Amino acid sequence: MQTVILKGHKDGYEIILKDDADFTLITSELRQLLDGLKQDEGSKQTTITFKVNTGARLLNTWQKKELEKVFGDYPYFAIHKITASVIDKQEAWDFMENHNIHINAATVRNGQVLELTGDVLFVGAVHQGGVLQTSGSIYSLGKIEGIVHAGYDNNSRAIIAGEICQAQQVRIGDLVDIVEEKTVPTSKCLVYVNDLHTLTYTDISELKALRPKIFVKIGGF
Repeated sequence: MQTVILKGHKDGYEIILKDDADFTLITSELRQLLDGLKQDEGSKQTTITFKVNTGARLLNTWQKKELEKVFGDYPYFAIHKITASVIDKQEAWDFMENHNIHINAATVRNGQVLELTGDVLFVGAVHQGGVLQTSGSIYSLGKIEGIVHAGYDNNSRAIIAGEICQAQQVRIGDLVDIVEEKTVPTSKCLVYVNDLHTLTYTDISELKALRPKIFVKIGGF
């Protein structure tokens, strides 16, 4: 059974490693493949890079080092990147955490910081001096009297939506506004970062026009 398959694409070469094959056999056949390519290339001195596709196998540290050893013996061949059709369980969990909307009904009191991940539908309460903070967007149906921080940290595409006129501060990414110093245009407010990298306040009805991908993400229309 052939364990190493070479494919040529218009943007370069791809090496496919059979995911159910013995890895020692794979490295042996890989050397044979690279030996043949080395002879075909002749006196050419340009570096050729390969995308290595491991299919349903995730390479462990030892296997990655073995691949590096093989390519290390061929100065003009290099790995561009390693891809697989599966991902690590922790990576999958992190992806779900960051791409789902989480409902939270906590009460954040003075001096407390509630740190969350991803987009949050908040139905609790943030008292004065409390901080609600998440890496994604905040959709609030609760009572906000403290600080709400979306896009932590450095996610300027995040938004804050809901009744925030009683909040002390709103923060998105690295931007901060003291709400008392602003004229909040509506009780159902949308806060976002505009093209000039400043916080902007508008009516929540503008959400679809400003962030259409949000509606695709949550299955809206």
